[in-house]
Amino acid sequence: MKNRNLLALLLIILMYALAACNSSQPTIKDREGNDVILPKKIERIVSTAPSNTEILAALGLGDKIVGADKYSKDVEGINPDITFFDMMNPDAETIINLNPDIIIASGINKLSGNDPFSLLKESGISVVYIPISDSIQGIYEDISFIGEVTGTKDKADKIIEYMKNEIDKYKKIGEGITKRKKVYFEISPAPNLYTFGKGSFMQEILEIVGADNVFADKGKGIAISSEAVLEANPEVILTNVNYIENPVEELKNRDGWDSIAAVASDEVFYIDANSSSRPTQNIIKALKEIAHAVYPDIYE
Repeated sequence: MKNRNLLALLLIILMYALAACNSSQPTIKDREGNDVILPKKIERIVSTAPSNTEILAALGLGDKIVGADKYSKDVEGINPDITFFDMMNPDAETIINLNPDIIIASGINKLSGNDPFSLLKESGISVVYIPISDSIQGIYEDISFIGEVTGTKDKADKIIEYMKNEIDKYKKIGEGITKRKKVYFEISPAPNLYTFGKGSFMQEILEIVGADNVFADKGKGIAISSEAVLEANPEVILTNVNYIENPVEELKNRDGWDSIAAVASDEVFYIDANSSSRPTQNIIKALKEIAHAVYPDIYE
């Protein structure tokens, strides 16, 4: 009860203290369309998803991150001694004690149906939401928005320009491939197989490098059966599963999968999990790994 009273008091103090200075501060719409009053100066940032943390680090703001979700621990460029918290259940009191100027939040934080930062927003802390982007264009817009909010727009523009140049290079090669390979990309292993299709940035990447996703007509995150993979008979299998021991060998040794063309020809490859699952500038790493795995003689 004492902690709850302390939290309530802190919120009231913050609300009145910040209300006096917010009137002259710029108001913007975040990536979800919410009106947000920005702080005059950003020195202390809380990031609530690894994708946002990766973008902030790339913008040279890693030293300003004072708190982040636990999945951000592996992001290069941030202080490993900062406070980490549960992405799906962030503790409001912990975040208030970090005294952030702004919280870069994610649509992932709302998957439970509630806004975990509503109380903090009411207290006057600036909270901007980045949606779960499922397209490359969406990733560009995320990077541009975070750059604009944090005063690093020039760096953001350079990152986007680099991404576009790299994608254009691979796209030109991909468009010239006449004998396209059939690919299956696994994002969850047996017994609960999951893959992706249309409506995902990973589907776009496969198209860019000139590969045909055998489940392209499915949704952006769908469960499939082992029988469906056997029937599709992909020529190349890719996996970004990183939480079981040797995912490539596990996949190749499944009952009946030795009849799949990709397994028979040993065309099964691991793709970096973070770069192929987080909507950030690092998808370029995934694109390159996929291109070289599927067409090693074409992408040199």
